[in-house]
Order: sequence, then C-alpha cells, then structure tokens
Amino acid sequence: MISIRENYQNNVIPYFTKELGYKNRHAIPRLLKATINTGIGSSLKQESNAKELMGIFDQDMAAMSGQKPVHTKAKTSVAGFGTRKGQVLGLKVTLRGKRMFDFLERFVNLVLPRIRDFAGIPLQSIDEHGNLTVGIKEHTVFPEIGTGKQAQKVKKIFGLQVTLTSNAKSKQEGITLYQTLGFPLEHKEE
Repeated sequence: MISIRENYQNNVIPYFTKELGYKNRHAIPRLLKATINTGIGSSLKQESNAKELMGIFDQDMAAMSGQKPVHTKAKTSVAGFGTRKGQVLGLKVTLRGKRMFDFLERFVNLVLPRIRDFAGIPLQSIDEHGNLTVGIKEHTVFPEIGTGKQAQKVKKIFGLQVTLTSNAKSKQEGITLYQTLGFPLEHKEE
C-alpha cells in the first residue's frame, strides 16, 4: 500500500503537470492541514460526572489523532443555549505535516471502510475552495477506540468532523486532487 505522501509525489504532481498542463510545481494544489472537531457541550451538561467525562473525551481524541486536543470555550454567555462564558463546548485538533499524513492514511484506509453503509465521500463535501469536510457519527469506527478491551471502556459515543484544508483554487481542482490521492469519492451516475 502506497502512502498518501508518496502518492502525492509519484502520481499527483506528474498528473497535474502532464495531463492538466500546470507549468509551475508550486501551483499544484496540496493539503495544508487536517482539523478534527467535536462538540461535547451538551454531553457535559447532561452528565453529573463532567470532569471524568472530559478526561475520557480528551483520551479518545488524543488516541484518534496522535495529538492532545485543544478545548474550545464559549466566548460569550447565551442564556437560550444554557452556556456560560469560558465553558468548554468542544475539542479540536489541528494536524500538519507528517502527523497529518499519518492520520490521513489511517482515516482513508482503516476508518472510512469501517463506517456502516459507506458508499464513498459525497462530492457535496468539497466546498468552492477545494476543502473537504467529512462528518462521522460514531468515533468508535477508529481502530484505536473501537477494538478489543478499549471498546468495552467506551462510556459515551460522540460524533466528529474531519476537515482537510487545501490550497486548491476551485471545487473541480479539489475533486481532482482528492481523486488522484486515492480518497474514496462517490461517483455520479450519469
């Protein structure tokens, strides 16, 4: 199995230069960062053991990403939502470089195939700037969480969002980048 970084060097760059006519290697779109987000504010509000639950969320996010998550906090109090200024509402991890590529290899090759009824990433998940956003309903699809004794320790299942930021200039350029990298995008039936 070829890694995503090697695939970029061996397949994406030659494809964009020969097939699509890019003259400058630096004009070819590339992945800049991967961001993993989850909202946990409502889970913490409903539970009496919020500190213990926060520790579990931190451990699970760190196991999935390989990096300690940052706590995102409420900037203002909103009575309608029951939030207070400074209250932890979510967790976020930003990956770049080698850690990003390591995460993406696990994500594409192990996590996505484990999702129930997975038929490919919808093309609507790619925005006008070539950024890809994938929502996952259960974090237990990650092999670091959902296998063996670790699966029995899962006390709260949470969803998360994985966003890949690229420097593509258009949606079509982003689609081409992800297809040549080997991401399982769904095909339109014509």
